[in-house]
Amino acid sequence: MTWSALVLAGSRGQADPVAQVASVRHKAFAPIHGKPMIAYVLEALEQVEILETIAVSIEPDAASLPKGVMRLDAAPSPSASVLQAMANLPLPILVTTADNPLLTPDIVAYFLHEAGNSGCDVVAGVATRQTVEAAGSTARRTYMTFSDGAISGCNLFALATEQSRRAVVFWQRLEALRKSPLAMARTLGLGTLLRYRIGALSRDAAVMALARKASCRAGLVNLPFPDAAHDVDKPEDLAFVTARLATPHDPSKPQDRP
Repeated sequence: MTWSALVLAGSRGQADPVAQVASVRHKAFAPIHGKPMIAYVLEALEQVEILETIAVSIEPDAASLPKGVMRLDAAPSPSASVLQAMANLPLPILVTTADNPLLTPDIVAYFLHEAGNSGCDVVAGVATRQTVEAAGSTARRTYMTFSDGAISGCNLFALATEQSRRAVVFWQRLEALRKSPLAMARTLGLGTLLRYRIGALSRDAAVMALARKASCRAGLVNLPFPDAAHDVDKPEDLAFVTARLATPHDPSKPQDRP
């Protein structure tokens, strides 16, 4: 089975703290050791044999992309960009982001193998707190804490079937409600949120609850790679990945197993 890949590279403008510290207009082109950040992502994807098409969702006036990479105009929001891309790319689709420069072919291949065998319509990649902290970053990270442990998202998503569109539409609903916490809470389910707040919600229960709301089958893949969760949202993240890419190490070595 072959996959398509979509790299979300929509800009948050010059107000983006990473763009500011890197003195660029667009965060995706922040230089790391002489290469734009997005180049590391594209190079990793290009080495994954089962990725047949690679597309980047980005503003029309952004810098040029490598030959052979499909260019799609970014929509006003990430979810809208994904929905727009689903009309142009064949399923299944791997979705990642331009600010994921520590991504490796091994991480991608592992995720796609597990996602493809999950039987789910949509799958998200996550890493445990123990795995993430094994990379040694001092930058502050946000974790989702469940009754069976804390995890971090890895900006890797698999849209495996046509039903995955329902998950993206649900995501779009949540984006539209981001300035209305009460409405968002009602959409997610007050009972589910209460269980999360008191530490009584497991990861599987959370995924099942979201899947019911989105009317699709959803799952998680636990990625045993320390570098998988280190996207670049802050200047501290940029400093970490810059140092990480300059230091000889094996970023693909798994640290734990699901």
